[in-house]
Amino acid sequence: MVAEAGDGAEAVKLALNPDIDLAILDISMPRMTGLQAARELQQRRPDLRLLVLSMHESEQYFYEALRAGASGYVVKRAADRDLVEACRATMRGEPFLDQAAVTPLIADSPSGECDGEEPRSPLTPRETEVIKLVAESYTNQQIAEALTISEKTVERHRANILEKLGMRDRVELTRYAIRNGLVEA
Repeated sequence: MVAEAGDGAEAVKLALNPDIDLAILDISMPRMTGLQAARELQQRRPDLRLLVLSMHESEQYFYEALRAGASGYVVKRAADRDLVEACRATMRGEPFLDQAAVTPLIADSPSGECDGEEPRSPLTPRETEVIKLVAESYTNQQIAEALTISEKTVERHRANILEKLGMRDRVELTRYAIRNGLVEA
């Protein structure tokens, strides 16, 4: 079975189907990021193979994808060359690390070794969902409906996000979301 989703939440819903063996998740999906979807799918369907596709050649996203349960990481600019092989490797149970993603990591790391400290977001998964929707110009009411929470809860999440990040308004939150790859500019 082959399926295509318009956002991360829909991807999770479709990938829960037992006929799906492999999910290819884009990090920058609307509503729920590919990393959030991968984490949820890893918990709910540990047998499902996960592959992350990203425009980011970022150490943070690379490690987050692996930590979320992905077997592979493919950078979009190399997808035409590597995506099929990544799918095959993932289905064989082998890791696939795109050379376009790995090479800059090795070059940035002294002696090619990782220090073991991966950067972490100060935001909870729910706060990350809220900031994505804020950056996508959703109103508080639309966010509440999309996440099936109250507007008051949305306002509380937004206040917590602003406080944690030391920001003042939606514009700064949107810049943060773009800089951190939660949404595309």
